[in-house]
Amino acid sequence: MQVNVEELSPVQKKINIEIPAERVNEEIEKAYSVIQKKAKIQGFRPGKAPMNLIKRTYSDAMRDDVMRRLYEQTLYKALNDHKIEPVDSPTIESDILEQGVPFKYSALVEVMPQILLQDYSGLKVVKEKYVSKPESIDDELARMQENMAQLIPADADCSIENGQSVTVDYSFSVDGFPEENSVAEDAVVEVGANRLIPGFEEQLVGMKAGETKEFSVDLPEGYRNSEAAGKQGLFKVTVKEIKRKELPELDDEFAQQFGEYDTIVELRAKMVEYHEKHETERIETELKERVVKALIENNPLDVPESMVKRQLDYMLDNLKNRLKSQQMSLDMMGLDEAGFRIRFHDDAADKVRGGLLLVALVEKENIAVSDEDLNERYEKIASDNPDMLNRIKEYYTANQNAKNSIISEIKEDKAISLLIAKAVITEVDGAELKAA
Repeated sequence: MQVNVEELSPVQKKINIEIPAERVNEEIEKAYSVIQKKAKIQGFRPGKAPMNLIKRTYSDAMRDDVMRRLYEQTLYKALNDHKIEPVDSPTIESDILEQGVPFKYSALVEVMPQILLQDYSGLKVVKEKYVSKPESIDDELARMQENMAQLIPADADCSIENGQSVTVDYSFSVDGFPEENSVAEDAVVEVGANRLIPGFEEQLVGMKAGETKEFSVDLPEGYRNSEAAGKQGLFKVTVKEIKRKELPELDDEFAQQFGEYDTIVELRAKMVEYHEKHETERIETELKERVVKALIENNPLDVPESMVKRQLDYMLDNLKNRLKSQQMSLDMMGLDEAGFRIRFHDDAADKVRGGLLLVALVEKENIAVSDEDLNERYEKIASDNPDMLNRIKEYYTANQNAKNSIISEIKEDKAISLLIAKAVITEVDGAELKAA
């Protein structure tokens, strides 16, 4: 057997294998012998059909069987002999198997890149300064007010304004696209929320209850039917009811509706505390992302496409689950799976690069996880719930795979903390970061 290995890239190799004709002949005869014993051919008892008839009838089955066995017998030996460890199943291309002819095939394999971690001390990164923003609390209180608003029927002669909720009947059509035709009764629209086709809600402003209006809107670029995008859609709308929002007062009674607060001052103070905690965590998370990005930039690395694909699968599943919990879908986001994979391919590749570099850093710095580290992580997961803490400890004690996973997470966190400790950090205003 002849084996030749081509290095196509730091993460891709091609193994070319040639099996001598003598061995091919042996395997072919062996396969036909096995087939002959089991073959059921009309006019012959099992095992008694002549070999020439077996060969004419079962040549395809023979080829499948022999090629499969030759792959099993030669490929993994070649990989082992050349110390090649694939990260995914090989892709095989082969000649047609023929008696009396050497059988040649090639296997394309992806391997882990060789990581020579060098520049990871003194990484230059920026960090957003934390700035207290009282207006953020005002905005959040306004949102809470909005969520607790009551809808009150508007006066009979009231005209529709932004912020009102209206009930309408409508029909919709697009010339040349009968599949887009639709009608709806008692549809509720929050005017000004911009949740519907651009231009639709603006046309409602100024209408009154009982009024009917026909108007056209241009269907946007990202319209669900790409062929209809840019065409005009015709609406016929009848306003049935108009309701205005009545906001509650921001007083002690308002605060008491949230359970643990007696006054609006207490509620606001808790919101300030929560906002500071949330913003500090966001800033720290973004700093970690930047320091890993700097690590990647200082240590360029090719990564196997199969690992990128698995990362994309993971990211896609996460997004689907998040959207499902919000009763949304990819379609509603203007995405499909193929589009997602194209759009986020580079992000997934960087996540793989970052993960591999952090693993290399863990090994280089001999980062370990102690029982104290594990207990701290268990407590964090439990969120100060003693009953939950005991169950969490029992789960990870009994499930070694899960425990190994959490140990890897802690090691990665420690590696990132090490990078930050060794980094040159410059604090900048949030507005400066957004402008960059």
